[in-house]
Amino acid sequence: MGDPKNDSWIFALAVLLCSSFVYNNMNTINHQSLEQLHYVTELTELIRAKSSQTPAGVEDSTEFVSFFPDFIWTVRDFTLELKLNGQPVTEDEYLENALKLIPGKNPKAQASNLPRERIRQFFPRRKCFVFDRPTNDKELLANIETVPEDQLDPKFQEQTNNFCSYIFTNARTKTLTEGIMVTGKRLRTLVVTYVDTINSGAVPCLENAVTTLAQLENSAAMQKAADHYSEQMAQRVSFPTDTLRELLEVHAACEREATAVFMEHSFKDDKQEFQKNLVVICLSVYHNTFLMRTTVRPILLPDPLETYLLCSLLPVTSIYIFSLQEIIKNKKEDFLMQNEEASLKYCQTKLDQLSKALMESISAGTFSVPGGHGLYRKAKEILEREYHQVPGKGVKANEVLQSFLQSQVAIEKSILQADKALTDGEKAIAEERARKDAAEKAQELLKQKLQEQQQEMEAQNRSLQEHIVQLTEKLARERENLLRQQNMMLEHKLKVQDSLLSEGFRKKSEEMNAEINHLKNMIDKSKNDDVSWIAVALNKFGSEISSLLSVPANLVGRIVRGVSSLFKKK
Repeated sequence: MGDPKNDSWIFALAVLLCSSFVYNNMNTINHQSLEQLHYVTELTELIRAKSSQTPAGVEDSTEFVSFFPDFIWTVRDFTLELKLNGQPVTEDEYLENALKLIPGKNPKAQASNLPRERIRQFFPRRKCFVFDRPTNDKELLANIETVPEDQLDPKFQEQTNNFCSYIFTNARTKTLTEGIMVTGKRLRTLVVTYVDTINSGAVPCLENAVTTLAQLENSAAMQKAADHYSEQMAQRVSFPTDTLRELLEVHAACEREATAVFMEHSFKDDKQEFQKNLVVICLSVYHNTFLMRTTVRPILLPDPLETYLLCSLLPVTSIYIFSLQEIIKNKKEDFLMQNEEASLKYCQTKLDQLSKALMESISAGTFSVPGGHGLYRKAKEILEREYHQVPGKGVKANEVLQSFLQSQVAIEKSILQADKALTDGEKAIAEERARKDAAEKAQELLKQKLQEQQQEMEAQNRSLQEHIVQLTEKLARERENLLRQQNMMLEHKLKVQDSLLSEGFRKKSEEMNAEINHLKNMIDKSKNDDVSWIAVALNKFGSEISSLLSVPANLVGRIVRGVSSLFKKK
């Protein structure tokens, strides 16, 4: 308390954190009250909009208007009449008149004009309220905090109601650059970030604060989306699924929802780092936790999370991915062990029941008769058919059956050789038929795996396309917000320039040309690029995500070009 520097920092923090800044003084707005508002002249030294240097002739404070609050000046115990040159004026007109610059080049005039200039430059939305004395009763004034409202002056009550009504109706949610809204949770992060920066001796920078906020928010959004994906998959999938396609369809729906959750809760993901992170997590959970539980498994599919970590595409957030991977991996291994043990036990029990008659016939020598080999093959085919019809066998179904069939190879050969009804030639033909049957089954299994790989690739392509579509929509909205903000800044700068010119300050008006031209160039560049900013961002995202997912680059390119072409200049 009482330290001017601390007061300046408190003023700066209030400007950074609030959406409506209420400044009050007593009696009137005059030179003295403006000089007391010297804090506003120090804002360029206490706040930075960008962490990098601005172009020559362009002040960093140019962007203050994009995130500064509304400026509301309240005058208490106002005793003057709201008149200028004998004509009645509104409270707002009274304020704007007080903010007019004083002609003259002497140091005193320049010092007096500085706070006026800063208020006009930094706060495009300004409002003024004047208040009469609450009461003229000195005894009541001495204990004003305990005086019932109905004992206050009616005029003061009316003015107070007008002020409150304006605040409740017009006060906006605090926004940062590009329309980023500040929630209660975000406000806490901003307060901590700004105060820590000040305590370290540095100057608070909005861009750095937004970056910190984005990292926290986007990592939380990523986790929220990943949790949504895992929860929905667990609810919608009943293991084992009948086909891979069935699982892929559920996966695609859950991933699409997870992407939407991420888009809703994320912001300022300029490099799409967190969205790439989300793609990896969804695929990792799907591949490691769900695909491994089915009765069929595609071959030669790399672990996308391992590839991702090795490539180190996201050094800032890899710790979150690694932690999530460990959690998923542990749960997966636990579940897989239980699932495989249950499947193995169930399949073995069912196969023992179905093969009991066959094994008893073998032991009894039922097939050791002329024509016994044919009887054996028929009995074995019936067994296989009945086994395939058993529902809910799980992931060990084929393994258990193949193990049983392998144990029958020597038995079948023995029965074949002992079958006196067959000639040597017929036996040779039977052996060849058995080998051919085995080869056909192997070929059928390979074909199935190739089909599953193709389905997996098609699903990844659809997933990528869905991500790009949702990303495109988000980029378009963010670009609209940016252009709207830039146009607002330009409109305000032109208004300030016109005011200076009309008040006779031509030189000051001309000094604003560099900032105005800079804003115009930014807007023109955004509007007139042959290849839009969105298309460039999509191309970059597509190329990086294709390597991440092992999706062929030409397929990714076609998807990206198809979507980004919609945003190219016509």
